[in-house]
Amino acid sequence: MKQFFKFMFASMLGTLLLFVLAAFISIGIVAAIVATASSDETVISKNTLLYVKLNKEIADRGTKSKVVMGFAGPEKSTGLNDILNNLKKAKDDVNISGIYLDLGDIPAGISTLDEIRDGLIDFKSSGKFIWAYSEGYTQKSYYLATVADKIYLNPQGAIDFKGLASEMVFLKGMLEKLDIKMQIIRHGKFKAATEPLFLDKMSPENRKQITELIGDIWEKMLNGISESRKISKAELNILADSLKIETAQDALKYKFVDQLVYKDELLSLMKKQIRIDEKKKVQLVTLDNYTSVPEGKKTAIGKDKIAVIYASGSIGGGEGDDASIGSERISKAIRKAREDDAVKAIVFRINSGGGSALASDVIWREIDLAKKVKPVVASFGDVAASGGYYIACAATKIIADPTTITGSIGVFGVIPDMSGLFNKKLGITFDWAMTNKNGDYIPTMKPMSKYQTMLVQRDVDHIYDVFTGKVAEGRNLKQAQVDSIGQGRIWSGKAAKSIGLIDDFGGLTKAVEMAAGLAKTKDYRLIALPEQKEWFEELIDQITGNDPTTKLKTALGPDYRLYEYYKEVREMSGVQARMLMSISIE
Repeated sequence: MKQFFKFMFASMLGTLLLFVLAAFISIGIVAAIVATASSDETVISKNTLLYVKLNKEIADRGTKSKVVMGFAGPEKSTGLNDILNNLKKAKDDVNISGIYLDLGDIPAGISTLDEIRDGLIDFKSSGKFIWAYSEGYTQKSYYLATVADKIYLNPQGAIDFKGLASEMVFLKGMLEKLDIKMQIIRHGKFKAATEPLFLDKMSPENRKQITELIGDIWEKMLNGISESRKISKAELNILADSLKIETAQDALKYKFVDQLVYKDELLSLMKKQIRIDEKKKVQLVTLDNYTSVPEGKKTAIGKDKIAVIYASGSIGGGEGDDASIGSERISKAIRKAREDDAVKAIVFRINSGGGSALASDVIWREIDLAKKVKPVVASFGDVAASGGYYIACAATKIIADPTTITGSIGVFGVIPDMSGLFNKKLGITFDWAMTNKNGDYIPTMKPMSKYQTMLVQRDVDHIYDVFTGKVAEGRNLKQAQVDSIGQGRIWSGKAAKSIGLIDDFGGLTKAVEMAAGLAKTKDYRLIALPEQKEWFEELIDQITGNDPTTKLKTALGPDYRLYEYYKEVREMSGVQARMLMSISIE
């Protein structure tokens, strides 16, 4: 009887806890719905400034409302598409008097900043002002700031201005200490992705391509700074070489900024600029809030559609998500746009250093099919290299920023031999019983045989031949010519145009305009694909433990990219067409 009551009370307690949990979830859902409904639209008053603070990672595409486990309500992530749309909208908004750029470290690539910079230049054509302020500009944030009519700096602040450098980490010494041998099969003398595994410094070929790449990026930055600040490029290089911009006073002396002010002084200057009483507050609206402000001009929109398909992250099989390119998910999106008669053109937005060669080919096939029935314009973001270029090469047109990292037309395979680590370091041995001679193909606990190595090399060479053949066909080049500019070499967008890998310079806005022109349509609306999950679907994912990335990103901060790098390596399967190295401009 005692056991009966014990189990009965335990069952009642479990049921009670279940009801409590369900109640909390219900309350959270209702709160989220109320939060969504109450924040559908932001009202802008006269003399408001658009407050642009780019301190969060800028993805190509903003996310839908997200739910946190505390059920505080939806939280939307503003993407590049939202930022560009907001700048265009603010340009014609009579209640927006100007833009206040609050700049520090910007976790975004230089090509992304170029697109935002172009959007700001377009905003200025309205006659409205842009002011920039910071307590400390990085080279990237200063480059963006130079688009402003006035640049302000905290009196104790600084500007980092020294030129660009690319640092690579080499693992050869560590692998040798661990007795791990990396068996590398590659095609392309420039395929530097694998160099950190078997060299302790850059090869001459790799040093050459990286130096030329960052040289082109630096040239683009200098051109923008020189034109805006009326300082010659020669003088800018002298200032960078000698590290002359040490203090805020140096920045003022060499005309990098217009005035040194504290934040309260800046706000007073803003009040005078927009002609409001000193006692009143400056009205600011953030990019996130401004996204919900309706368009000022309502124009008739036709039935025509242009589909913008976003593909960001490492390329692999399966579904993927907004941060990774799953061949199944992206193929479905392309197929949906192709089969929709109302979609007159496709913009394929790519931000990827590549991944699985097989998955890349699956996506390539869908782009090739789509191009035969409607225009497809590939738009490159910060990087579209290796597999990222593979999936684009069949497009009708390709455009990129001059600073985009692209090319890297090459293929490799990496098979680790872990036997030394386990046998010599850990005392663990392995043995095999097989029905056939190569039943262990491909082994990781012993070296590959010469025959097995030959098979992998043949596979790599075959995929490289297919890759270069498809680039030749898509870009109307001879395959031998593609091979000469391939070999795994990476190029800047500027260089890529001169060798025929892209057609023109521009960002997402220009890609849409080009697609509309090719489709000969003027009245159209944009649709974004693949379709994103609704916030309640993400809530379920979080409850069921399927969405750990949000907390992980918060915990790791900028180091999250190291986790992503580890994850990409861990999930590699089959022959790869990717850039393993990550190039970031600070």
